[in-house]
Amino acid sequence: MESAPILSTPDTHLLDATEPVAQPQNSSPSRSDEELSIIYDIERTLTEIRQSRWKRIALQFPDDMLPDAPRVFQLLTRGLQTKDTRSGSSSGSTEATNGDSNTRESNGSLSDKASQLTLEENSPKDERQPRFYILADTSYGTCCVDEVAAEHVDAEVVVHYGRACLSPTSRLPVIYVFTHRPLPLEPLVKAFKHTYTDLRAKIIIAADVTYTDHTQEVYNRLVQEGYTNLFATDVVHNPSSAIPNRTVPESVKENPDSLSEWELFHISDPPTALLLTLSSKVATIHIYPTDNVESGQDVKPLPASTAAALRRRYGVLVSLSTAPIFGILVNTLSVKNYLHIVDHVRKQIAAAGKKSYMFVVGKLNAAKVANFSEIDGWVVIGCWESSLVDSKEFWKPVITPYELELALQSDDTRVWSGAWRSDYQSVLDTSSAASPGPTAEVHEDAMAVESETQIGDIDEQSDLESAPPEFNLKTGQFVTNSRPMQSLSNGNHARPGANSTAVAKRAKGDLAMIGSTVSPGAEFLRSQRTWKGLGSDFEIKYEEDEEAGGSAVVEGRRGIARGYAVGGSSDRH
Repeated sequence: MESAPILSTPDTHLLDATEPVAQPQNSSPSRSDEELSIIYDIERTLTEIRQSRWKRIALQFPDDMLPDAPRVFQLLTRGLQTKDTRSGSSSGSTEATNGDSNTRESNGSLSDKASQLTLEENSPKDERQPRFYILADTSYGTCCVDEVAAEHVDAEVVVHYGRACLSPTSRLPVIYVFTHRPLPLEPLVKAFKHTYTDLRAKIIIAADVTYTDHTQEVYNRLVQEGYTNLFATDVVHNPSSAIPNRTVPESVKENPDSLSEWELFHISDPPTALLLTLSSKVATIHIYPTDNVESGQDVKPLPASTAAALRRRYGVLVSLSTAPIFGILVNTLSVKNYLHIVDHVRKQIAAAGKKSYMFVVGKLNAAKVANFSEIDGWVVIGCWESSLVDSKEFWKPVITPYELELALQSDDTRVWSGAWRSDYQSVLDTSSAASPGPTAEVHEDAMAVESETQIGDIDEQSDLESAPPEFNLKTGQFVTNSRPMQSLSNGNHARPGANSTAVAKRAKGDLAMIGSTVSPGAEFLRSQRTWKGLGSDFEIKYEEDEEAGGSAVVEGRRGIARGYAVGGSSDRH
């Protein structure tokens, strides 16, 4: 993309109908209450709520599950009310008269209770009654727990439905409901036997969290077929594990490098971040797609190839090696320790002599980040899944904290082994292990310290002058401003005592300053931006008219937001 995309909607499309955001892919009006109770794990959810005695519960649904949200709300409310009625009085439930001892309530009483339920809060007369709140929109990715929206209603717990990255939260407890999806067993076993003909092969059976309840059943069925070296994974809340959020064989726990001896059979399409992470750890990866499994068709497992994706990621990070300005894009406020990785990234960029700016924009899209054309590259701070943005729609490259470490290294020290890390906790652990402890001695003589500092500045400046030239790999042009902050530390641009936050007027050939530090963003605003905000053109126009003796009063715009008429013209804009 050679220029920033047009962010405004053309006039011809102002009144056009838009596609609905929520697509009811998993919703079916024919589902009974019993089916929904199984899919959304109503009984387990109610049990955990009763045991912990939570009173304000937030229900977080992804967009494709929102059509089921009202009925799930009703099932949960009905389950709590039924439990309270049974424990409060013996006449709270109606026994069936047809001799069926397993029937605890009549169909009439269930329908009467369901007809009286609404999505409003419970009656304020009973403050002890739990209240449910549906979070209809998430602040960031749907795989993350939205603690921000939950705290708006003072929720004590969040019930997260659907796919989850299982990143540790920082404030609220979470009940994860992965939902239950059907998975025909025989077509899967047939596809597995066709892919792995060696019964002694070391194979790890993993699945997406929405199908993880089938892994043990698949394992038992394949053992009956004669396979002897299988391992069925379980879900664990540990993105830093050898297989993120999954258990590993005992031999791998003792020796993580032995994971390369195993092959991975993954049920359902895994996220791209998981594929890139495992590409250098396991021998091979085969993916069993689940898009058409309910139709009963034979599905062939597909071998996962990440070579092209890894080459593309390496090309992106190398292209940012000469970028002078980075944007730190905070894409989460709920993942535990996200502030630590933000601070780590800021220090890394500053140590390389580059400038960084921090942004919090909510859900990430190309139109939002295209507003900041002075940013040469973006570093996303989010969960281990959402930090990887592999899209061509973005105007400037978007990388992860791990890729930033490689991008900031020089060409002679950068080593690309093909290994890729997604979880930023491992990035922090590696950085803390690699950084040596303080070994400098404390000097009592202040003059000696000052002398050494001056010598260090001279050596650093001489190193900068003798450094090899840098070239932009895309354009082939010579780059002179890849480290604007490093040139400031050795130059005379700083202004001691300047505490103002306003942009200072600069002399010819000088850099734009804010306070006592250089501001590449202010320099870009001064020299390259053609539009500098509302009112900037009025000021210039006013000065020109004042020199000419003033301007005549003219009729302005009139009309409504759908179309304006300027002056006496009948044309609408």
